[in-house]
Amino acid sequence: MITMNAIYQGEKHVHLTHGPSRSVLETDAPKDNNGRGESFSPTDLVASGLAACAMTVMAIRAEKLGIELKGMSASVNKEMAENPRRIARLPLTIQMPAGLTTTPAIREELESVGRGCPVAQSLSPAIDVPMTFVW
Repeated sequence: MITMNAIYQGEKHVHLTHGPSRSVLETDAPKDNNGRGESFSPTDLVASGLAACAMTVMAIRAEKLGIELKGMSASVNKEMAENPRRIARLPLTIQMPAGLTTTPAIREELESVGRGCPVAQSLSPAIDVPMTFVW
């Protein structure tokens, strides 16, 4: 179990602390939801967490296969729905490092691992999470 702590700072700002590392970050409500949009919103963190998680588990598997994924990058779009306000769609594109050569079987394995990352598995089935991998 890992504990994260949150303190509401007022004006829709929250100060978060990661227990083990003491790393901190701040959130703000987005402009379209009565905030100033001065930082990641909580739903932005979900979208960012999806990208980071997919890349991390892919890197773990690649390392076991003797493959270096340094330089891999990702872009995720967060699309919101209303009534109730929620994340509706998180299309994620992962760009593999330039010059990386692998077999089709390894590509399939890495893509499967990315699609099955813990964050993706934790999201509601009501959220559309299409993943594109650019080799």
